[in-house]
This record gives sequence, structure tokens and C-alpha cells, in this order.
Amino acid sequence: MSPVSTKRKDIIQRIQSVSQWDLLVIGGGATGLGIAMDATMRGYKTLLVEQSDFAKGTSSRSTKLVHGGVRYLAQGDIKLVREASIERGLLHRNAPHLVKDQTFIVPIYTLWSRLKYTLGLKLYDRIAGRLSLGHSEFISREEALDKLPGVKTKGLKGGVLYYDGQFDDSRLAINLAQTIVEKGGEVINYMKVTGLRKDPAGIINGATLLDTEENNATTINAKAVINATGVFVDDILQMDKPGIAKSIRVSQGVHLVLDRSFFPSQHALMIPETPDGRVLFAVPWHQKVVLGTTDTPVEAASLEPVALEKEISFILQTAGEYLTVKPARKDVLSVFAGLRPLAAPQNGKQSTKEISRSHKIIVSGSGLFTILGGKWTTYRKMGEDMVNRVEKELNWEHQQPATENLHIHGYCNDTKWNDRLYFYGSDAPLLRAQMNETSDKWLSEILKIHEEQVTWAIRYEMARTVDDVLSRRTRALFLDAKESRRIAPQVANIMAIELNESGEWKAAQLKAFNEISEKYLP
Repeated sequence: MSPVSTKRKDIIQRIQSVSQWDLLVIGGGATGLGIAMDATMRGYKTLLVEQSDFAKGTSSRSTKLVHGGVRYLAQGDIKLVREASIERGLLHRNAPHLVKDQTFIVPIYTLWSRLKYTLGLKLYDRIAGRLSLGHSEFISREEALDKLPGVKTKGLKGGVLYYDGQFDDSRLAINLAQTIVEKGGEVINYMKVTGLRKDPAGIINGATLLDTEENNATTINAKAVINATGVFVDDILQMDKPGIAKSIRVSQGVHLVLDRSFFPSQHALMIPETPDGRVLFAVPWHQKVVLGTTDTPVEAASLEPVALEKEISFILQTAGEYLTVKPARKDVLSVFAGLRPLAAPQNGKQSTKEISRSHKIIVSGSGLFTILGGKWTTYRKMGEDMVNRVEKELNWEHQQPATENLHIHGYCNDTKWNDRLYFYGSDAPLLRAQMNETSDKWLSEILKIHEEQVTWAIRYEMARTVDDVLSRRTRALFLDAKESRRIAPQVANIMAIELNESGEWKAAQLKAFNEISEKYLP
């Protein structure tokens, strides 16, 4: 069975044919997608709109971990760790083509560290209960050296091994969007909310939208409007009530991507105590190693945040203290920065690393629903909580949530992780058949990207720009910025033919992608 075709003109026609929606969800990141999926599965007529591309912001720039949160345990946030551990297990069960078990090792250099992390991670196991991915254990120096090639050996006494999850964030976002459409909801990217509509009593009953591709405006009627825009929630709140105080604090996290030779292990390295009070990970991902992350407060939100020099230096220096071969700036293949939307504390005094990642729902006097905070791992629970709140506030009859055991598009329970197409899940055989017909048309042997992946992204995954294809449908820009820039002209050519676009469109696409990718270059 072929996947659902998602031609933009067909989506727009379907949207225009609906006189009133039950829920209008603003924001196509993890949070918005989770809400739209939950609402759709309860039978509500649901529309999700995204001003840019799905997962363009925070939701494509994570550390690629589905985790309970060891750091939150250290902060004493047992409730969040429990919730995230349960959701980690459900996500592993519902999207096994994207989420896998990942072993982590904390290198131990003192007896006190051995005691602290052995006991702490045993507690981490217990909190997860039956959805635990495995049991933590102390391993000897010899075993640690075997499992952590490249780690600093001087003073090493062993390691504490524990289990968490790993995933591909933007690929999950795309699969969630596909799932919503397949279940009867509607999602569309490059559709920006420019205003909120209100009835004579001042209650929100819809929104004005702008199709940023065609520059066409339209209006939407909706019984409930949900603001799930992450770091941009205050922009929508200002539309509702100009001058309202900020609701979030924005924190920036930076990641560096290195060749796997710096840490050639199938296990991830967790450095639990860094100078800035965060943990630092070295995680194998798509045959590379991701190092991160930082925690830097920033004033303004941006779709394309820029890594600060001090953040890059901090990661390289900290990693260099634990790796035998110290990585230098010239060794970095790609740099990416993401912003975290943290619910602003009441006292305003907490540092960003101390603010809880728990989500918070607020409802304005005009009936605008807004969700703050949260994390990728708990996206499903956030969606469930929000739809429950909508039902309660609007006095709707409660519909039973139906996402706990919902298989996400691409579900495949025999994933071969060494397969270059593994992240397509059940779509992989169909894509592979197309590739075999044009087996010589590789765009990049280094990144294993084929021409057919570009056309597939357009036809079935709602890709509209070169950036969509190279950043989020494939992960080229995140894995090797220089190589992605090299193949961008070929990608633009294929897209122009498939979308019936002009030479001017190609030139504009390449200009835009080069400006974006400049920020990823080491």
C-alpha cells in the first residue's frame, strides 16, 4: 500500500471545504503534532498549521534522545522522570523504526562517583518500572575500556552502564504529520497565523492565515484555538492581549557533529558534571557522533538560532577532557543550535538549567489555549493533557484518548539499523524499489542520499524547500554542512522539475539554503 499523497493544493482545497473546525492547532513541532494527533484520534475535526516547516525549530535540534532525564532526577523532579520514562517506553513501542534502545556509560574516576551514579541510576531504573529499557550496572575498568574506545584512560576505575532511548527527531515529526492525515486530520506547513478572530463577546472563534508560498490570506473558524508554538508562544499571546507579560524563558542548546573516529563506540558517553552544571553527551547517530548540549539564556527567539563561539569552545574543551584524541574546531562537520521554551518561573530568579521541563497549560480570558515547556519525550502526554483541558473548559463530552497504543506512520518492528534507509520504516521497500530503477543516481555517497529521496520527500512528506529536504527529510545539513551545500544545486534542480518551478525559484532556493547552512558550518 502506497503512503497517502500530500499534494499541497489538495490539502488547501480540503481545508477550505470545512466551514468550522473543532480544534485549530498553531505550531508544527513536537507539541502541536502531539495535540493534533490526540484530537484527531478522538474524532475531533482538527487542523494544524505551521508558519515554516514541521519541526523547523526546536523539534529538529534536540540531542536525539528519548529519555527519562537523568539530570531531572538529580534535581529531584521525580514526577517528570516518571512521566518521561513511561512515555519513552510507549514511543519505543509505537515507533520502533525511529526509536531504539541506547546504552549509555558514565565513566567513573573516583569511588564517590561510583557510589553516587550506581545508586542514582538504579533509582532511575525503578522509576521506569515495567517500561524500563534495561537494568543499569557497574562495569569494570577493562570492560569500560572495551566499550568506550577513545575515552580518557588515566584514573579510570570503571563505568556505570544504563539504558535510555535514541531517535531521529525531525523524522518522527514528519511521520506524526503523516499519521494525522491518515487518521482524518489536516496539517499544512508554510501557513502563518496573522491574527486571532473573536466573536462580539471577545471569545476567540478562529484565526486569519497567510499562505506564505502564494501570499494568499484566508480565515478559519474553530471552536478551540491552541497555541503550541514553542519559543514563539508569546507572539500568539500578544495577538490575543497586546502588552501581556512574557510567559517563557528561552534557553539555547548547541550540538557539534564529529566523525565517528573520535568516539567509535556503539555506546553513548554521558559526562554528568560539567562546569556549567549540565550533563554532556557523546551520542552515536547516523554513523557520526553528536556532542552536546549547552544551556545559554537568550533574549529573542529565532527560527535559525546561531551557536555562540563560547558554546562551541565549551563543548570541544569539555569533550577533550574525556576523549583520548581531543577534537578541534577543524574536526567539526556541523554545528546546530536549538531553543528551549521554558515556562518562566514565578520568581524570575531560576537559571535556565534549573527550570523544570514539565509542561504547563494556560487559558486566557478570551479562550486561547496555550501550552508552555515540555520535552520531545513527553509529546504524546502533552497532547492528551491539552485535549482533556479543552474538553473540560468548553464542556465537551469527554472522548477517550486513543494514542497510547497508536502505531506511528512507518511502524516496522524489525528495523535494521545499519540499513541506510532504516528511518523510512515500512516505506523503505517502496522507496528502495524506486531507487533500484535509478541505482546510479546518488547525490552523495558520503551521506548516502539518492535522487529518489528528494522526489519522495516532495510527494509524500510535504517538503517544499531545499532546506526541508536537506535538513529534516534527510539529515544532511545536520551531519555534514559542507557536503550538503555541495549537493544543494542538484536537489534544487530535482525539486524545480517535480514542483514545476522556474529558474528564478531555484536561484532563490539556493540563496536561502546557503544563508541557512552558513550557520551550520564549523
